[in-house]
Amino acid sequence: MKTLNKASQASITPKKALELLQAGNTRFVENLRLNRNLLQMVNDTSDGQWPMAAIVSCMDSRTSAELIFDQGLGDIFSIRLAGAVISDNVLGSLEYACKVAGSKFIVVLGHTKCGAIKGACDAIELGNLTGLLNKISPAVFAEKTIKEERNSHNPDFVEAVNNIHVERSVQAIIQQSNILRDMIQKGEIGIIGAIYDVETGVVTFMEHTLNLENNKTQEVTAVAV
Repeated sequence: MKTLNKASQASITPKKALELLQAGNTRFVENLRLNRNLLQMVNDTSDGQWPMAAIVSCMDSRTSAELIFDQGLGDIFSIRLAGAVISDNVLGSLEYACKVAGSKFIVVLGHTKCGAIKGACDAIELGNLTGLLNKISPAVFAEKTIKEERNSHNPDFVEAVNNIHVERSVQAIIQQSNILRDMIQKGEIGIIGAIYDVETGVVTFMEHTLNLENNKTQEVTAVAV
């Protein structure tokens, strides 16, 4: 499997980048990962990198994006922090990945049984973690369908909040970055939210969050993150 270079990156459309990620996850789940010479990839990327996509995911030890999507060195940017929350630093990293380094697609990847989501559901306060969880709390308040046991002991509530958080994170990227929003509207990049199942390895892409090529950017409301 060859490492991406400037020419091959340029030939990948946003739609193709999404398809490559989807195919990679299928290989991962079926334990049919591509055979890669990682040392050769180190050599091939020593003078530069041309990743096709940027993945914002959780720091959870089970959610390595390179493994989940069966990608090699130099194929994707991986931005990882608890809860996959969106901040100015994350937005700046995504703007670099897409506007400067040429990546064609963004995935906001949540995962099941997320400790950060559970912490927000329980309104945990612990040092600097408090501020991070506060970026997830709006999703807790936005969940209106579950009336009882609205805490981490209710897996249905946790996953409902998780889904809302990912949706809001996609919206926040579009709303808060003029650079990325403009690139999406011009069809230069795409974006989608997704959930990784830690029990099966399957990534479920949230099609209603998809903004791809010349599709109209989804309506977004004010999002506090």
